[in-house]
Amino acid sequence: MQDILNTIIARKREQIAAEKRIVSAEQMREQALDYAEQRKRLRGTTTGECKPFHSMRRALEQSSTGIIAEFKRRSPSKGWIKQEADASIIPPAYEQAGASALSILTDEPFFGGRLADLRTARRLTDLPLLRKEFIVDTYQVEQAVLAGADAILLIAACLSVKEAELLSTHAHHLGLEVLLEVHSPNELCYLNCNPDMIGVNNRHLGTFVTDVNNSFQLATQLPDDGPLLVSESGISRPETICRLREAGYRGFLIGETFMKTPSPADTLREIIKQVETLSANV
Repeated sequence: MQDILNTIIARKREQIAAEKRIVSAEQMREQALDYAEQRKRLRGTTTGECKPFHSMRRALEQSSTGIIAEFKRRSPSKGWIKQEADASIIPPAYEQAGASALSILTDEPFFGGRLADLRTARRLTDLPLLRKEFIVDTYQVEQAVLAGADAILLIAACLSVKEAELLSTHAHHLGLEVLLEVHSPNELCYLNCNPDMIGVNNRHLGTFVTDVNNSFQLATQLPDDGPLLVSESGISRPETICRLREAGYRGFLIGETFMKTPSPADTLREIIKQVETLSANV
């Protein structure tokens, strides 16, 4: 199979270049710095158009389930999952159902997402929001701040170690947390970029095949006292979440399992109920 990741990244760089012709890099950075300062001053406040930063890491640490519910319309490997999905309905419903945090996909060509979905979710929810995106430029970090994100995803497979360090430092300067995604032991050198959370992706980004055993295999090689551990992709059973918690994970990013059902929030609610029941019986 063609390496999908390379195709996505090439398209992403073209998109960013086009966006910079509309809003220059200098304008974007100035706007983001100003808005980030406004958000930092609003800590503890929940009203108004400008929303304060919410710590995703803290929310996951304090949660008994740690589910990051994802808003996702399609995938490159499976096509449309829920083409009509409305960002004004599903994210707030996830919050009501008990999600610990939300992941909002903003890539349009391959995932059917939009930056506007993140803005909509921010306006209607108070949960920590992750901008799920293929971030390769500080411009995208600044967009995330302005759209109301609390954290960004950095994918080791998309970046050099130096690029990851630069993007992570810039994110922290703007008040964002960083979820660093790794797929294999040879990417653990990226931990030098000082992420707040480490996400182990169970989906191979070249073939999009998933295997949750990847999280269990990497858990033994990740630091006990380092960034909070998140398992991503291929999680569909409450028993798996409980086993992953025993292995040290505190966050569980789940999208397709919810989005492919008629009511994503009801599916989330049922899984949370089952996880809590299983945990109580341990």
